[in-house]
Parts: sequence; structure tokens; C-alpha cells
Amino acid sequence: MRRSINALSKALLTVAIVTTSFIAFSGGNEVATLRDSTPIDVQKTPAPIPNVANTDVKQKRNYPMQPPLIPHKVRNYQVDLKVNKCMSCHSRNRTEESQAPMVSVTHYMNRDGNFLAEVSPRRYFCNQCHVPQRETDELVENTFVDMNTLMKEKQAAKAEKH
Repeated sequence: MRRSINALSKALLTVAIVTTSFIAFSGGNEVATLRDSTPIDVQKTPAPIPNVANTDVKQKRNYPMQPPLIPHKVRNYQVDLKVNKCMSCHSRNRTEESQAPMVSVTHYMNRDGNFLAEVSPRRYFCNQCHVPQRETDELVENTFVDMNTLMKEKQAAKAEKH
């Protein structure tokens, strides 16, 4: 038992020395984190949670098959086994009245590709895939370019050559 405690103590001491050496060698603040320059032993006051974008304007999708973002607030929407608040506007028979887009026909298909009268149980819980967008800046730099933009740039470059 004493040997295992000594081995554990030596291992912990080695980790501490290596970590301290790394921090001293790297200058201490080389790794970018969301803590900025807040020391590890200080509790940073969190920024307020940004508001949900509530514009009801469809947003561009960035890749094929991306689930659409929810362009409105959904706080306190009941979505459980008995009620799906989303379907009060987005179901087939309510879209004319609500002017909301109807859920995709794929949501009315079972896993075998057969169409159902109601939304498929595997597509019933909307917020598994669809999320509201918040009014906030990106946390990290994003250089993503969607496929349509890439194809247009390629066609333009091809046209310049000819």
C-alpha cells in the first residue's frame, strides 16, 4: 500500500513539474481561451446571455440538409409527448392561417419512406435539430464559404480564362 502511495505521489509531482515548466516556458498566456486574461483561480463574471433573434425572417442555410434555424423566440413552447406547440403554426392544416412555412414532407415519412397522416415520431421533437439564433458575435473567427459561393467563384475564374 505504501509503495502505491509513493508511486502516486511521484506521478503527481512529475505532472506538476511538467505543467509548471510548460507554463513558465510558454509565457503563461499563449493558449487562447474564452477566459481571456482572467487567472484560473478567479471566477469571471459571465456576460449576459444574448437575446434570441426574433425577426421571423428565414436565414440562409450554410450546407445541404442543414436544418433551418428558428427565426423567433420559443421560450416556454411545450413540446412533449402530449403537445407540440410548433405544430400549431407549422402543420399542414395551419400554415395558411399562420403564414408559417410548413414542416418538410420528410417529417411526415416513417423510416421505410411511407407517408403518414401526422408528423413521424422520429421527427416530432423539433428542437432536436432546429434551434433559435441568438443576436451575438462569433466567438471564434469563421472563414466558412458555402458551396454556392465556391461554385460561382470557380465559374467566374473559368470565364475569365476564356
